[in-house]
Amino acid sequence: MGTRDDDRLRGRREQVPRVQTTGRAERTGMTGRSSRPARWFLLDANRLLVAGVSTLAVFVAFVAVASAVSPSFVTQLESGDPIETMFGAMITVVVTGTTLVVTIGQLVLTQENGPLGDQRDRMSNSMDVREFTADLTGSPAATDPAAFLDDLVRTAADRAEALRESVSGSADASLESDVEELTGDVRRNAEPVSERLDGARFGSFSVVSAALGFEYGRLIGRVERVSSVHAASLSDRDRELLGELKGSLSLFGPAREHVKTLYFQWALIELSQLILYAAVPALVVAGVTLAVVDAAAVPGATLGVANVVLVVGGAFAVTVLPFMLFVSYVLRILTVAKRTLAIEPLVLRGE
Repeated sequence: MGTRDDDRLRGRREQVPRVQTTGRAERTGMTGRSSRPARWFLLDANRLLVAGVSTLAVFVAFVAVASAVSPSFVTQLESGDPIETMFGAMITVVVTGTTLVVTIGQLVLTQENGPLGDQRDRMSNSMDVREFTADLTGSPAATDPAAFLDDLVRTAADRAEALRESVSGSADASLESDVEELTGDVRRNAEPVSERLDGARFGSFSVVSAALGFEYGRLIGRVERVSSVHAASLSDRDRELLGELKGSLSLFGPAREHVKTLYFQWALIELSQLILYAAVPALVVAGVTLAVVDAAAVPGATLGVANVVLVVGGAFAVTVLPFMLFVSYVLRILTVAKRTLAIEPLVLRGE
């Protein structure tokens, strides 16, 4: 029985792949299958720029359609009053939307309020994590979010290198080969992320963007696989180093989620401020357009396009700017949230 059990165990181990190669799909990390233009638009681009480009696109589309359709926009102005209908509705939308955004800001701030006991528990839990991080990294935990994440990434790379040195010359050649590839994989993940985190300023998206590139979940799976496949060949020091490597990778998950949550709160508060700033000129422009603009007030044409169409299109674009700000910020937040659904070592490959 013992011999057959050993044979079955050896057969199962032979069926487990020794190493997961870092293919193209894995190297893409949290970017998924998105193309570079899509990633730029959804994640990396400045949100004000995205809102501005979107608003300009609305203006161009309005002018193009209004100039091309028949009967023309000018003809409709003479026979009816589309401006009143359009901008009367836009004033209602801007006021309602601004109220909604203020409500969102209040909900974000509500999360920061609470009785003294709850605040003390939050502080105590945070200090416990900082102490654990200090024990793991060998130095006091950084207070800057980017530096804090960078310390964990560098610690994982250092532990992987120490593990490689520990198994060097092992009698188990497959163990040495697997650890060598594991170490290379950790370093390939850690080095670009560490470079991007160096000097990154919280409040911008750069910290969260860099953190998304570290594939800690997949690396944890590789560490577990090495521990399982080569359990009989590992020394006590090897197991200790594997445990420390797994610990640093495991801590990166909740640390990234905490920094991501703080960024979401920061971004939503910033969004509320920007929409409130944009709502005032949007209301003024909508009101002035509603009151004074018609075909007689804006005669003539520019480059074959009636001036009244350009004026009304520009006014319409200004009034939708608060909405475009909302879209640009929420697109980034939802994209990040979708691509970081699993904090545990599960690699999601959806779009």
